[in-house]
Amino acid sequence: MPNQRSNGGITGGCEMMRPMPGYPPEDREVFESDAIALYEAAVEEKGIHTDDPRIADGAPQRRAFDLLVDMGLVVSDPDTSMWRPIDPAASQSRVVAPLGAEGARLLEESARWTKVFGTLSQSWRRSPQSESSGPLTYLHREAISPYLNALLAEAEDELLTAQPQAGRDAQSLAAAALRDLEALERGVTMRTLYQHSARRQAITHKYVAQITEKGAEVRTLDEFFNRMIVVDRRVAVIPGADGPATAIAVRDPGIVAYLVDVFYRAFARGHQFVSTQTSVMREIAAEQRAMTIRMLIEGHADAVSAKRLGVSPRTYAGYVADLKAEYEADTRFQLGYMMGQLGVTGQDSNERSAAGGTTDTNSSANDNGGEPGP
Repeated sequence: MPNQRSNGGITGGCEMMRPMPGYPPEDREVFESDAIALYEAAVEEKGIHTDDPRIADGAPQRRAFDLLVDMGLVVSDPDTSMWRPIDPAASQSRVVAPLGAEGARLLEESARWTKVFGTLSQSWRRSPQSESSGPLTYLHREAISPYLNALLAEAEDELLTAQPQAGRDAQSLAAAALRDLEALERGVTMRTLYQHSARRQAITHKYVAQITEKGAEVRTLDEFFNRMIVVDRRVAVIPGADGPATAIAVRDPGIVAYLVDVFYRAFARGHQFVSTQTSVMREIAAEQRAMTIRMLIEGHADAVSAKRLGVSPRTYAGYVADLKAEYEADTRFQLGYMMGQLGVTGQDSNERSAAGGTTDTNSSANDNGGEPGP
């Protein structure tokens, strides 16, 4: 009977690998497919006779029986020549506890290896050799997240992030919050720029509340911009030409300085995310309205316009519907003609409305268009 599972090794070039404690996955599969049914039969029949053909050598269920014996779920009763079932509680702790302990050990070991490689990464990125491959590093798909995590983990002074179209899911934002909070606790200065549409997302509000409490600054802007992360004014990560499937790590000091300047110019125009003042909310809504007008005048498709505003096509359609109602236009052509007659260009958020007054923000520019509210 097998009884040396916890001491077994793995050969074939992996002799140095630690053995897995307890029972390997293939034993669990046998346990699930055959051993459970055999144990339940033993419980129902109050035991299995030693001469039972189900547990004879070579029988289909022999391996399952050996597993039950090895786990101590059935024990021999010499007085009756029977194998008696035993309460599984004791066996469960004997099987599961080592796996839990090994899981904890592996997590701790993983964290230590991550820290060690993080130190190596810092040494490499700051060495002259890291520049030998040029000022640009192209990252593709699965390689992007590990690179970003390592880069952000070594931030020492400043972290700048631009996050357009704030559609990150709850899991991604939770991971980002942990990572960013660690950086803030190390004394890193953090500034983040979102589009105004991020204010409608409850999970983004939660994330912003967590990091601003630790000193981060978060602002929103109406204008479309692309994703960017700058660490310590040393490395900037921007999207590749083919979209989010590729990222480019830029280390050229001149290019990084230029991107930092672009970020701060946009950040200076942004509105504090945590502000709920009526005047600020009116200004934000007016900016979104003006940008909607610009998108219409420039003739962009709804999908393109919605993306540039950072909202869904449904919400963008609501913005356009409000403008049509405001200017009493039945079609977009009529809307464009009437705005042209009034000299409305969308270049100034304080342009006069169809009623002759300044822009009012109590339209759908300040509505969520059916999307989740803050």
